[in-house]
Amino acid sequence: MAAGHVGAVLAALGVLTVCEAGGPGPAAEDEAGGEAAWAEPWDGTVFRPPSALGAVGVSRRPGTPQPGQEEAVDLPVLLWWSPGLFPHFPGDSERIECARGACVASRDRRVRADSRTRALLFYGTDFRASEAPLPRLAHQSWALLHEESPLNNFLLSHGPGIRLFNLTATFSRHSDYPLPLQWLPGAAYLRRPATPLQERAEWRRLGYAPVLYLQSHCDVPADRDRYVRELVDSYGKCLQNKELPTARLQDTATATTEDPELLAFLSRYKFHLALENAICNDYMTEKLWRPMHLGAVPVYRGSPSVRDWMPNNHSIILIDDFESPQKLAEFIDFLDKNDEAYMKYLAYKQPGGITNQFLLESLKQREWGVNDPLLPNYLNGFECFVCDRELARWDAEKAHAASPGDSPAPEPHIAQPSHMDCPAPTPGYGDAAEIPEND
Repeated sequence: MAAGHVGAVLAALGVLTVCEAGGPGPAAEDEAGGEAAWAEPWDGTVFRPPSALGAVGVSRRPGTPQPGQEEAVDLPVLLWWSPGLFPHFPGDSERIECARGACVASRDRRVRADSRTRALLFYGTDFRASEAPLPRLAHQSWALLHEESPLNNFLLSHGPGIRLFNLTATFSRHSDYPLPLQWLPGAAYLRRPATPLQERAEWRRLGYAPVLYLQSHCDVPADRDRYVRELVDSYGKCLQNKELPTARLQDTATATTEDPELLAFLSRYKFHLALENAICNDYMTEKLWRPMHLGAVPVYRGSPSVRDWMPNNHSIILIDDFESPQKLAEFIDFLDKNDEAYMKYLAYKQPGGITNQFLLESLKQREWGVNDPLLPNYLNGFECFVCDRELARWDAEKAHAASPGDSPAPEPHIAQPSHMDCPAPTPGYGDAAEIPEND
């Protein structure tokens, strides 16, 4: 492509829209160090993936002067190879202001071969090795955003797949831009008062079980349905034994939102079976956090490292701690009949009840919010992370070129399997040898 055309693409940037963190979000800390009560989002935005139609434009630190447009042609370019995730509209290129400096984010593939295009950004669910932009250019990094589990792209949970990338943003704490708490808005979200036990007892008298399993994604790598056979009221399309009470709630699009009608219904159950679709360290979704928000006890199978993230050491029931579903059922029955023992699992909702400093510090230190209009989302945050890393790499390359003896060439950074951190799948219950061939 002609250099003049590339320059025109990079220079033709419109009026900049600045998105700055102007204050605390809905769960902001007060002066005494506590947190304000969580305000329920009216439109169900907490468990909605970051939208490309959300807050867009240039994200810059407060107090950073807005630079002139004429400088854009000298900036490193970040090319979104997954254009559906491009977080800037309506154009194809946008200048972004980050901590270390500025970059140009673009989805215009015509700039791919330009020397200023320093990084290609991929969304893991859309990535196909057969469609990768080859040959790979030596001066470019490949950056991966993949907050989902291997169910969405199993290639990335294997060493050769993840090592295609230089920078990563995944659910794993070991990734370069970690997103393990992507579904947790804040500590105040966990402190929402639980439905009184008396109200739940009334629900039980109407014939409902103590345990709920809400699931419509069946036959996943975690093999969760094999475990779910008895005890529960199962709503959704997997192992269904009850209908949800209204047509709105039967719509699977409602199941991952903060819909008030859905939350009111779910909160009547004392226990929720919370089984992730894959078993990966640090992969925790709304299946875990929403029951805790509502004051139900999660009966959980998913992240092997989940204890590291819990508000205290007595807030969930781990399926893998029990030798059989029968033993688990006996324990749930015990808690169901003993209010005092049951309420110990909700102690984290009381003042001072969240004692896990690792969780609190992780929430405090993250620079993005969960659909908080006052904070950048992790999509924009990842973009700036890549920008800052590429600016640093570019500076190191220039210093090496100017004085090879004094400044070593920057070493390539390669992603590792720990950036997905998923052990090999195992049966949800029993041994693999016992599974029928047609199962």
